[in-house]
Amino acid sequence: MTFKKTLLASVIGAALAATALPATVSAETLRIGYAADPETLDIHEQLSGGMLRFSHLAFDPLVRWTQDFQFEPRLASGWEQLDDTTVRIRLREGVSFHSGNPFTAADVVWTIERLKESPDYRAIFEPIAGAEAVDEHTVDITTDGPYPLLLNLATYIFPMDREYYNGTTDNGQDKAEIVKAGNSFASRNVSGTGPFIVTERRQGVRVEMERFADYWDSDSEGNVSRIVLTPIAENAARVSALLSGGVDFIDAVPPNDLERVRQAQGIDLVEIPGTRIIGFQLNEERVEAFADPRVRQAVAYAINQEGIADRLMRGFASPAAQFSPPGYSGHNPELTPRYDLERAQALMEEAGYADGFSIDMIAPNNRYVNDAQIAQAVANMLARININANLRTMPLAQYWPEYDERTSDMAMIGWHSDTEDSANFFQYLSACFDAETGAGQYNYGGYCNEALDTLVARADGETDLEARNAMLREAEAMLHEDAGFIMLHWQNLAYGAREGVEIAPVVNATDFPYLGDLVIQRD
Repeated sequence: MTFKKTLLASVIGAALAATALPATVSAETLRIGYAADPETLDIHEQLSGGMLRFSHLAFDPLVRWTQDFQFEPRLASGWEQLDDTTVRIRLREGVSFHSGNPFTAADVVWTIERLKESPDYRAIFEPIAGAEAVDEHTVDITTDGPYPLLLNLATYIFPMDREYYNGTTDNGQDKAEIVKAGNSFASRNVSGTGPFIVTERRQGVRVEMERFADYWDSDSEGNVSRIVLTPIAENAARVSALLSGGVDFIDAVPPNDLERVRQAQGIDLVEIPGTRIIGFQLNEERVEAFADPRVRQAVAYAINQEGIADRLMRGFASPAAQFSPPGYSGHNPELTPRYDLERAQALMEEAGYADGFSIDMIAPNNRYVNDAQIAQAVANMLARININANLRTMPLAQYWPEYDERTSDMAMIGWHSDTEDSANFFQYLSACFDAETGAGQYNYGGYCNEALDTLVARADGETDLEARNAMLREAEAMLHEDAGFIMLHWQNLAYGAREGVEIAPVVNATDFPYLGDLVIQRD
């Protein structure tokens, strides 16, 4: 115990030393303490919250979500539906990339084509048949059939600098190549249209950015001219850095520190109901028992979601029995958490596994709120049905490569719908894996229900929204019955900032703060 306390103290001390700057808020520099930094500079290499946050700093989307989930034009100045399968997007003129190259329709077409080749994005962009530049500032995007979510997808089209990424490096490497967890030109170099330019990056240590002098959005009131982002994975260290003045803004304020931050002098706390589902996936390809729906149901019945939300999350989460949070198209109010230990034990016996078995379990320890503690609690709950879990937790930079290798039996994942729509959860987390289309890209263990996938596909081609919502509610019921994903809760969001750093207008339920618009008030 003494060793653990000493280790924690050294971690906190190191984090504070790394962020030790004057405690006064500067109107030019914003010092951020995020739980994790961007895994790469290639925005198509990894689909994750950290990368999407980075995308909103160095790039701009065609459109983005407002706090009340309306579409706000960004690089798109307007749009119109030409027919059932074509949307015409008119682009903002006079926009430059960080390289100095002008932004044109050709960059949008090139970006969409690259997204369709990305291992992480191609499933979400599978409905897109293609894009065509009508003129320098007009793009027609077509879909394979009627598709109701094209503007939703446009929030994830961050046009890249086609000329900058064209050609080869001195050693003959294609500058546009997407290399997962590798060393590519795009993973080390960046040219976007966004409000900030990357000036220094040491992965896992520090990212520095400066305001782009030729940024197109002159109407923005944002006055941050420099960003220093220091990843601080340890919750206690991150909160201490904020309270001591080492940083100006932090994410993921942990539940056990909410009141402390709320009461601190000179500190503001902003809390937002979340839409990110937290749960576990069972690897059916490694554990034969997990291919039996009765065993998957037993796992679901053995986990006390309400207890986790109440005790570990201290009310900072909503227990979930489905992907879709309230307000989403597929939210099914009939589905509720189903903790029942006796039922779980009976299902294990019925399936022939009363004596249980052992598994390996992995989870990150710096990505989701209380992720390591939640994983330990789940492991303890599984022991009650004789599933003995060997749990390993690790930093996110180590977790994603191991997760991608699918070499464990059970893995934690959190997912925020990329399209703010229910279908996205299914397409990535539970769809039968298809290497060609990218479906099931984050389906960890080979779960496959073709009837479920067919229903979700039908919903994605349905433009009658009431009929579509009914299909997605049915899909949630099917997944619940099949226990194809082990639901825990929807994670709420909490940010802390020093007084004068006006974060409330720029944070949102998507968890992608629009820091280009952040205003810091001088003392």
